[in-house]
Amino acid sequence: MEDILDKNQDARANVKRNNLMRILKEQSAFLLIDVQEKLFSHMAEKEHLLERMNILVEGLVTLNIPGVVTEQYRKGLGPTLPVLQEKVSHIPLLEKMSFSCCDDPPIMEKLKSLNKPFVILAGIETHVCILQTAIDLKNCGMTPVVVADAVSSRHLNDKEIALRRVIHEGGIVTTVESLLFELVRFAGTDVFKTISKLVK
Repeated sequence: MEDILDKNQDARANVKRNNLMRILKEQSAFLLIDVQEKLFSHMAEKEHLLERMNILVEGLVTLNIPGVVTEQYRKGLGPTLPVLQEKVSHIPLLEKMSFSCCDDPPIMEKLKSLNKPFVILAGIETHVCILQTAIDLKNCGMTPVVVADAVSSRHLNDKEIALRRVIHEGGIVTTVESLLFELVRFAGTDVFKTISKLVK
């Protein structure tokens, strides 16, 4: 564990030394949080949300960004939506009971082992699990990147207030398309062409 913490400190030092706020592919991991059947059906604007989540996850997988998928109390809330589960079948899926992913030791151990200073967050609900995870990631020295159109709550007001708090706490709020092109960086490559087709 000490080795993992030392590596994370080194990664954070490099970000700070370079005054880096650009989100780079090599320095990013992602968390897909609790996109489960019984919970998802109650989300605001769920059709648009699922469309954006699909694009985001497919883009992150195309870019080979490592991640973790979480499920909150699977017995009660059901599994991750099948359409997303297919895209992340190669990624660790961990069940939790805590709202914040950072309060679950196996999730945090896996995340820290990835040694990435930026953690991209998508999922539900924005004002509960996403917000608490973002705040705790910041307190652990990582920078949470909340993808605004790939998160939601039952009520849009809860989502909007939560996103404001993420910014207030020092996290980054972005959108699916903005993030994917920031991670790609250059036009003309095969990866760029794949991402361009996804967002159209």
